[in-house]
Amino acid sequence: MADLRVEVAGVSFQNPVIPASGAFGFGREYEKFYPLSELGGISVKGMTLNPKDGNPAPRIAETPMGMLNSVGLQNPGIDAFLEKELPELSKKGTRIIANVAGSTVEDCVEMIRRIEGTAVDMIELNISCPNVKQGGAAFGTSCESAAGITAAVRKATTKPLMVKLSPNVTSITDIAKAVEAEGADAVSLINTLLGMKIDINTRRPVLKNNVGGMSGPAVFPIAVRMVWQVANAVKIPVVGMGGISSGEDAIEMMMAGASAVQVGAAIFTDPYAPVKIIKGINDWLDTHGIASVSEIVGTVQPW
Repeated sequence: MADLRVEVAGVSFQNPVIPASGAFGFGREYEKFYPLSELGGISVKGMTLNPKDGNPAPRIAETPMGMLNSVGLQNPGIDAFLEKELPELSKKGTRIIANVAGSTVEDCVEMIRRIEGTAVDMIELNISCPNVKQGGAAFGTSCESAAGITAAVRKATTKPLMVKLSPNVTSITDIAKAVEAEGADAVSLINTLLGMKIDINTRRPVLKNNVGGMSGPAVFPIAVRMVWQVANAVKIPVVGMGGISSGEDAIEMMMAGASAVQVGAAIFTDPYAPVKIIKGINDWLDTHGIASVSEIVGTVQPW
């Protein structure tokens, strides 16, 4: 069996497969399928400072080779996570990544302060949320706002900080370099692509929010391209996600430059997807006589 251990921003993972935020809740529902200790880590449901009900239904729609969602970050709030979920999750033998999101810099900083000193292994800062103090544009759509929120959060924590990047930008490499310059220890990408689906009989969008985030196999080639570009633009580790559905997909993403991967939409059709992907990675490495998964990171050879 190959050595599947990887390291991201000083945090060691027993394998490179991490269920993505929003796809795995806090892990409770999946324990009936397999021990959470089989996973490299868990990026928990995205959390806000206060409890959030999310967007009105319908907020999920199927698309060819994927899905749209406008769940709207429904979550119980940071305090409920720290008091009710984290104590149990910290006993499961896997790395815990706290995904946080806020509509103001102050909200994000306050959440980070509450997380400091807890069993959380890494923070994943979601900068795809709208900045209400700056007209509603997402923090991650400009270098200035992405850098600003990263700098503020960096000052508030000693924990490894990973910034989750939006693909809905002109140049994701510029955003990645901006957050790297302000102290991000790693970046994760891609978050969902903005999409829309219309019911031609009612002539209304299928989602009540009109638009939503596109994920699933259809976005995989875009994610691979962006991971490759970012990995060649920054010196910090990259965690790749976006349509990964198999061990082969994970290998491809890592060859593009990802040190680890996150799995999201695949879990909705198969709860065993993460452990199947772990096995698929190992089988591919064994077949090709590769001793360690880290050996394949960034090994793509462009023409």
